[in-house]
Amino acid sequence: MGPVAERTIAEPVWRLDDEAVAAVRSVISAATEADGVSPMSEQAMLKLSEPDSVEHFIVERDGVLVGYAQLDPETASAELVVHPDRRRLGAGRALVAALVEATGRPPLRIWAHGDLAAAAGLAASAGFSRVRSLWQMARPLTEVLAEPRIPSGVVVDTFVPGLDDDEWVRLNARAFADHPEQGRMTVADLQQRMAQPWFDPAGFFVARRAAGMVGFHWTKVHDDMIGEVYVLGVDPAEQRTGLGRALTLVGLHHLRDAGLDTVMLYVESDNHAAVGLYTSLGFTRTAVDVMYSAGS
Repeated sequence: MGPVAERTIAEPVWRLDDEAVAAVRSVISAATEADGVSPMSEQAMLKLSEPDSVEHFIVERDGVLVGYAQLDPETASAELVVHPDRRRLGAGRALVAALVEATGRPPLRIWAHGDLAAAAGLAASAGFSRVRSLWQMARPLTEVLAEPRIPSGVVVDTFVPGLDDDEWVRLNARAFADHPEQGRMTVADLQQRMAQPWFDPAGFFVARRAAGMVGFHWTKVHDDMIGEVYVLGVDPAEQRTGLGRALTLVGLHHLRDAGLDTVMLYVESDNHAAVGLYTSLGFTRTAVDVMYSAGS
């Protein structure tokens, strides 16, 4: 007798209780250890215990949670994870089927972090195709860093929580107008991130002209003491002024001075201007996340 498919609860769950959140985190931790990459983005992790903004789907076996998926109904995008000991038993297929059933238009899109063969196989079996790639790039901070050249009329200082929130959200929306996730950030999203233990306003750099904020470089330090170009944004009116390069270097110098020896970032593979900037600053590709879409 062959393996038996897992039993799935296909109905959306609008709120996970504390026990369910802990169970999901345990599955995510096991998958991260097995695969060498987290199956869930920071955004998805923050949404685990946030009611009414996403839909949750779980797969249980003998009363134990073994699979989880999260759907953002507004963007029809999802992420999912199956415990490594419970794979190839139908849990992934059940989660994908539940997500497809819950999604209308536009077609469902699913992120697969790390571009793993198992995810590619599941996507192909469900009729999904690759539509988007997010590169992870990194560089050592021990190598020589150029000095930032700030454009004339621009002053760079640091973000002031409570005073700069609204203006930053407006600038972020302009800078990422074509980005399906980053460009949708609200003041509440910003404040949620500022409430995280890793947040440090001393590493959140803002470029200002007399008329207001025109760019920013938000850095992050991970628990393993790796720095990140968390978000880099420039007002469209400031493109080709060198502000993006200058702000990148301001942040890199800050991370190096903090004693870090490596910095990483995420960038869309088809954002050729950004990829070119980071490559010119010594970054190389180290990993890939892939988005699969139904009906493409």
